[in-house]
Amino acid sequence: MFELKGRVGLVTGGNGGIGLGFARGLARAGAAVMVAGRNAAKNEAAVAELRALGATAEAVVVDVTDEASINAMVAATVARFGRLDILVNNAGINIRNRPEVYELADWHQVIATNLTSTMLASKAAHPHLKAGGHGRVINNGSMLSIFGLPLHAAYGASKGGVVQLTKSLAVAWAPDGITVNCILPGWIDTDLTRKARADMPKLNDNVLSRTPSLRWGTPADFEGVAAFLGSDASAFITGVAIPVDGGFSVNG
Repeated sequence: MFELKGRVGLVTGGNGGIGLGFARGLARAGAAVMVAGRNAAKNEAAVAELRALGATAEAVVVDVTDEASINAMVAATVARFGRLDILVNNAGINIRNRPEVYELADWHQVIATNLTSTMLASKAAHPHLKAGGHGRVINNGSMLSIFGLPLHAAYGASKGGVVQLTKSLAVAWAPDGITVNCILPGWIDTDLTRKARADMPKLNDNVLSRTPSLRWGTPADFEGVAAFLGSDASAFITGVAIPVDGGFSVNG
């Protein structure tokens, strides 16, 4: 049920952090993987790691804030592998500041990168996902679609939008045999959160005190859920948002 051999996955922001965790999960289950990211060197390093697992993997440079670049990314994937079965919309950024002083340009950048790109990539992938008969879209949301933080207004708004977009796409595309689901990562040990911990000295202790699992998550924690949502095992699951947070969101 979890076998992905013969299927093709495309992961935006797949060259590091949670995105690379998603890519590893698809690769370990047998899928060929296209890694898409802005940094060519990081892309190639990720591809080397996936190939070391025995996977077929390639990379494409993409700017997810540009529709033409997104369309080219999808076209390159289909040209290389002949099909596209699984799209993981993972690329994202955060620009932290209080809302009363937030710059409009920063707001637009966060929304474009996190939310608009998810819509554009899904739209570009749709005909290929439908044609393959095994369409899967996995969107990377955030627990900040549930909670609010004072420095994360744009990020939280973008990720709340991703959750609602997930639901709409799930309903629209279910007749096409495409499932669309969303992951809500909790506090995960990545480059972005290491910077946040440096900026907010109390963050580490606060996270650990509220997380029942008593640890930060790691990118490896996303390998299994990627394989599950990409496989036949999840064929009757669509439109849901799944926290991957060690229990943080239920520990009131």
